[in-house]
Amino acid sequence: MEQTHDFFRKQGSFKVTLKAMDFIKNSGMYCAVMSMVSSANIGDFPQLIDLAAEKDVDVFAFGRYCPTSGQKSEEYHIEPLAYRDFLDMCYKKFQQHKAHGCKTTFQYKDHLWTLYLYEQGLFKIPENDDKDMIYDGCHCGIGHMTILPTGVVYACRRMESKVGNVFDTPMYELFVDAKLEKYRQFDKFEKCGKCELRGYCRGCPAVTFGYTGNMYAPDPQCWKEFNVKTGKNYADGHY
Repeated sequence: MEQTHDFFRKQGSFKVTLKAMDFIKNSGMYCAVMSMVSSANIGDFPQLIDLAAEKDVDVFAFGRYCPTSGQKSEEYHIEPLAYRDFLDMCYKKFQQHKAHGCKTTFQYKDHLWTLYLYEQGLFKIPENDDKDMIYDGCHCGIGHMTILPTGVVYACRRMESKVGNVFDTPMYELFVDAKLEKYRQFDKFEKCGKCELRGYCRGCPAVTFGYTGNMYAPDPQCWKEFNVKTGKNYADGHY
């Protein structure tokens, strides 16, 4: 909201943004609102969701804080269970607005939404799924690449992941190259590789890389705990 927004952007930018949202909607253009959640602004989100619904924006979504060079991850860190509670609050808010006829599409952008919905029984793993297949989750190395104005191609725009330059190498060759293949080595994920949601979630490798420098390390906001040997969830109380 205004105080936090202007602290990170600049004084007065919140009011300017609200006016811009009105201009966009009144012109008939598609209006999407995207925010970044961290410990610094997590408390603002109930109001922010209400504001998006009030403004009748077409899409509301959020991503997680991703540390970059020179930033300290602990500065804006959210603990895993606190993040799960946050998603629970958001889901209930989304449903409340939908029940009152809100037309805003509330996107489940963060891949940890899959874990939340799975625990709530709102997402089920298909009975005939192929355990070796990747169906959803992070699209890095699968369905997206990032091209900078210089032609440099990144596997992911949110972490250091240069794979080449489009002016030197055709996109297809970059896509099948060994440099991009390392982003498709899903069994190397220390936690996700052993999880039943491996083909559907995998958290955010970029956030993990920002925290640890290792994209294969456990996602810093994933609250799922399970027996690494069996891959079964301790939280179920059966193992």
